Amino acid sequence: MSPSCSKAFVLLVFAIGVCATAFDGFAEEPTTESTSDLVLVSDVEWTPLNPARGDASPQAATLWGDRAGTEATGFLVKFVDGFSSPPHIHNITYRGVVIAGGVHNDDPDAEPMWMHVGAFWTQPAGEPHITAARGTTIAYIEIDKGPYLVMPTEEAFDNGERPVNVDASNIVWLGQSSTSWIEPPAPSATANPSKIAFLWGNPQSDPVNGTLVKLPVGFVGKIRSQGSEFRAVVIEGQANYRSNGIDNIKVMPPGSYFSSKGEMTHRVSCDDDTHCMIYVRSEGQFVVVPD
Repeated sequence: MSPSCSKAFVLLVFAIGVCATAFDGFAEEPTTESTSDLVLVSDVEWTPLNPARGDASPQAATLWGDRAGTEATGFLVKFVDGFSSPPHIHNITYRGVVIAGGVHNDDPDAEPMWMHVGAFWTQPAGEPHITAARGTTIAYIEIDKGPYLVMPTEEAFDNGERPVNVDASNIVWLGQSSTSWIEPPAPSATANPSKIAFLWGNPQSDPVNGTLVKLPVGFVGKIRSQGSEFRAVVIEGQANYRSNGIDNIKVMPPGSYFSSKGEMTHRVSCDDDTHCMIYVRSEGQFVVVPD
């Protein structure tokens, strides 16, 4: 395990310790002031991530926010097989989750560490690095403040942060018995096999946090958000989705996005042949509830 991966594992274990017993008690129904939004990956608009590189640039598609503006933003990035960037820095820190293919993101002299579906990494502002892709690759990228800029290494700086690279095999998953974020099933069932992994933030002290939610094969139920803002991106599997204001069931392949403001019940199911994995950025808490 690389040093950055080891640090990430420690961070995840710490997050579990502070989060596993947080937030009991959730409202059964959303308020009338709630609003929701949905973006299918088939409907996104792809543009160059770094316009200065023209056709050599990866492609990007904004799911929410504005990466050219100053606000927090989430977007998809698509790399061709064999892509490798020159060494560069960014003006801001970003987080990433691999959706397809393989990503290597590290110091320019580091040995390749290929991260696959469900892997999580962070890239600190100002730190020189390269990004490479193996296979047709898509990742979800998130920033807390824009704009997102690509800059030369001559402008490198140290903001005190260090990179985190967590392979999917090192994600620490919590089940129903370990966290109140997963609600028990009806009395007739034995357990709720859904799982959650705390990636960043501390829900007890930080207003925003990031998690992965894994729903089992054939899952039927809901994700009930009680925070002020809830943003979710399908990472793996195919989620079937419905909520207040969206009456028809929407089939959401990886890269699709749904969100809400205020309390909201998001009804989600997974197909009978695969599980679903969803990345959630939440201001406040949520709970996974099986039917």
